[in-house]
Amino acid sequence: AMEDVCAKFVSQKISKARWRPLPAAALQPPDVFATGSWDNEDNRISIWSVGDLGNVGLNGEYQGEPQLLCDIRHNGDVMDMQFLDQERIVVASSTGTVTVLRHHQNNQTLSANQRWEKAHYHVDQDSCCGGAACTGVICNNPEIVTVGEDGRINQFRADQKEAVRTINNADSSTLHAVTFLRTTEILTVNSIGQLKIWDLRQQRNEPSQIFSLTGDRVPLHCVDRHPNQQHIVATGGQDGMLSIWDIRQDTMPVSLLNAHEAEMWEVHFHPSSPDHLFTCSEDGSLWHWDTSRDIAEKPSFLHQGGRSTTYLSHNTINQSIVSAWLSNDPTKDRMEITNLIPNQTLSVNSLDILGPCLVYGTDAEAIYVNRQLF
Repeated sequence: AMEDVCAKFVSQKISKARWRPLPAAALQPPDVFATGSWDNEDNRISIWSVGDLGNVGLNGEYQGEPQLLCDIRHNGDVMDMQFLDQERIVVASSTGTVTVLRHHQNNQTLSANQRWEKAHYHVDQDSCCGGAACTGVICNNPEIVTVGEDGRINQFRADQKEAVRTINNADSSTLHAVTFLRTTEILTVNSIGQLKIWDLRQQRNEPSQIFSLTGDRVPLHCVDRHPNQQHIVATGGQDGMLSIWDIRQDTMPVSLLNAHEAEMWEVHFHPSSPDHLFTCSEDGSLWHWDTSRDIAEKPSFLHQGGRSTTYLSHNTINQSIVSAWLSNDPTKDRMEITNLIPNQTLSVNSLDILGPCLVYGTDAEAIYVNRQLF
């Protein structure tokens, strides 16, 4: 429903949009998000408030556009961005630098808290122009892992000046994205269609497992892990296809789903209702994939305690819930797919979803917020 969406034009191409995480016990919907820009003379990281909650229309719908709380200049394009906690944001730059920014909520300012200059570089760290884009960052406070165009993986700690660990030749191709599988394991995707699992406890610099798309080596741009079933992973790539993987078994995807007509930039499982998944693309579309209908009549464990599902043993969970994404035939009657922005033409570069709220950013120099997805 487009009427639930509120747009804000920002005269910057938006490369990333992220909700600020909610405190553990919070019941209210998210109210603050951050954006980063790219391809502008002067790129910025900005913090927004979703607007005046008191401003409600006749039918109870929310009105009022996002308000800028504060912003700060950023050197280079913002390639990725993740909140480390309520106050700190980690930003990956096309210059290879990784910065931790602190949002001071008392006086609404942003300042650089920590910076790793040229965490990613092509030739050597000291040459004037050797920086390689840092393409992806993932946080599990205080751990920060970054990947880059240089095929490097860095492991940082928010409170330490030096990298905890660097895997220099982790990949001979560009690493595009990274996610945590568990606290000691990460998963990367690269420009030749491979997923690799890295065990950070191991000192050796080789992946513990490699998965790949068969046939064409389609570059993979994005990855997300199912929040409750840690073996289920979704990836998207240059051909716009959505791939679902079960990393306990096959080295090939369980299902390949025709999705967008151009590069898929981001894929996100809903953090508390992971039978919903969202993807956005260069083709100007943002899709909501809903597998919940298939299991609606069966008791769902997914909605009761959010993440607590991980503690149930596999046989306690109704099999169909476990395998909604792993079915070999996630056909149209099992899955509803909705394009949430039917007539957008320019690239949708980023999306983030938390509770009932969706935020996304585009090359049309606008950010959009939908607060009533569910």
